[in-house]
Amino acid sequence: MSITRLLAKAAIAVAWLLAAATPLTAAEPPPDRALAALFERTHQWQLQDDPESATFVGDTRYNDRLTERTPAAVARRKAQAAAVLAALQRFDARRLNTQDRISRALMIEQLQLDAQIDALYGALPFAGLGGWQVVGPQHGPQHELPALAKASPFRDARDYEHYLKRLAQVPGALDEQIAMLRAGMRSGWLPAAEAMAAVPAQFDPFTGPDIDANPLYAPFKSFPPAIAAPERARLEAAARSVLGQRVRPAFVALRRFLEAEYLPACRATLAASQLPGGMAYYELAVRQHTTTTQSARQVHETGLTEVARIAAEMDALIRRLGGSGPRADFIAALRADPRFRFSRGDEMLKAYRDIAKRVDAELPKLFAELPRLPYGIRGMEANAGDAAEHYTPGALDGSRAGFFEANVTSLATRPSFDLENTLLHEAVPGHHLQIARAQEIRGLPAFRRNGWYVAYGEGWALYAESLGPALGLYQDPHSRLGAYASEMLRACRLVVDTGLHAFGWTRAQAIRYLVDHTGYHVDYVASEVDRYLLQPGQALGYKLGELKIKALRAQAEAALGARFDLRRFHNALLDDGALPLTLLQSRIEEWIAGEQRAAGRTALAGQTVRRGGSATARGPGR
Repeated sequence: MSITRLLAKAAIAVAWLLAAATPLTAAEPPPDRALAALFERTHQWQLQDDPESATFVGDTRYNDRLTERTPAAVARRKAQAAAVLAALQRFDARRLNTQDRISRALMIEQLQLDAQIDALYGALPFAGLGGWQVVGPQHGPQHELPALAKASPFRDARDYEHYLKRLAQVPGALDEQIAMLRAGMRSGWLPAAEAMAAVPAQFDPFTGPDIDANPLYAPFKSFPPAIAAPERARLEAAARSVLGQRVRPAFVALRRFLEAEYLPACRATLAASQLPGGMAYYELAVRQHTTTTQSARQVHETGLTEVARIAAEMDALIRRLGGSGPRADFIAALRADPRFRFSRGDEMLKAYRDIAKRVDAELPKLFAELPRLPYGIRGMEANAGDAAEHYTPGALDGSRAGFFEANVTSLATRPSFDLENTLLHEAVPGHHLQIARAQEIRGLPAFRRNGWYVAYGEGWALYAESLGPALGLYQDPHSRLGAYASEMLRACRLVVDTGLHAFGWTRAQAIRYLVDHTGYHVDYVASEVDRYLLQPGQALGYKLGELKIKALRAQAEAALGARFDLRRFHNALLDDGALPLTLLQSRIEEWIAGEQRAAGRTALAGQTVRRGGSATARGPGR
């Protein structure tokens, strides 16, 4: 498929989405029960087909299973997706109410995009944008299985039994992943070799003889009081057996395969446009992660503009702090300054929790409604390395809180002046507030309450960082500088990701650009670049999403003037769940029009009251 044709299809899809989201009649039809049933059947099928995702959203029915990745399973998923798409297209959008039209349009758009991606693979057993990338520095079983264990409930012996059954399936799952990696080797769908060097060492905790050090054994280190000592001993023995005799050898085999066969076969080239799918693959990645039709060149130019703007603000602040010389050198010196270092992980966690308490108290000033689901702050495992901080969503039914996962192991690269902006991004008013709010919107189908778009979700979280002053943060200029550096990183991503995949940049060139502009440690920056190489386009969503939200806010402020209510605007952004940026634009414009109509009715009512009051006042004088 030509690049021009792909872009044309994208533009048509976006226009169709906007039209589908716009009410066609004044009177809204009732919710369509048949469509709701289709959404629910699809959701239930997806939970059963992807047991890990079911666990993460709090559905425990499939906690004894792992996803099947055989060619037959991939073919089955593609057939199911095609059947759902055909069923959705039989519904007439003109007969649906607004939310049903949005839901139908969103699912159709995603299924069509997935089909275009799958078409690039041909007959290969890959599904999804990164289906051929089973293992990498930031993804793979070495990351996903421990996260799955943390998300699983361990309330009674039955929960442990389910987990043991899931562990017993790990060898088969790893064999399936090796088979997919071999298919990639045969077809040329291979990652850049330079980005994969750190992967084998990440398997050390799973391949060593010490079962207690294996992250997958963690649930057996503490039991709920309801489980008696003899039962604990039995479960511990079963875990040691399956981990030692089955899981450990499977990880050893996967690591041996990676070192001996896969990594030597990986590409010497870097760009995603050098993969068998060509430039069309990267443009699809950009489209999926940004939910826009912007070209790589447009994204690159936006990045350059933003980098220049933020650099000027950073330089002005550095001068106020008494700094001189290159920006990167000043920031690097601050990051190495013992004044801003934590000596222990628990000190960092306490600092994060203190910030969270202050922010929580201020949130009602900025939001008309807040989610009920609580969140916690906890440290990552000892083997986290330099993994980035992240948010783990709570259960869809509210049975499990959300968690901000803080990296308490790489203290040398986590200065205290980065904490405020990081908390705002990962917890509140960032990921936790947005995701938990979406989960609690009961009028939406489950796939929307649990939906995710990088540009929307990460764009919101980056926008949330900019709310720091309104929440009483960034009073220390060093924290303000940390926030600028965070924003600078996201702006640089627009330049670097497109530079690597569309404009021939080298890995060293990308690392140098990030170090020079952000002042982040070179090791952290190198891991960032590897992430961009292995997840083409993903890093673009943050800044583009934030820019869109800020533009929509400016549009609303200009249109509504003194009647603009920031609290209501924020909830208007959140209360449809995650949306593509194109559709978000349409929905906010509808909200602005509704606010204007409401203001007009209020003004008219006020005039009527004033007229009536005057007549009443004159009445007794007649």
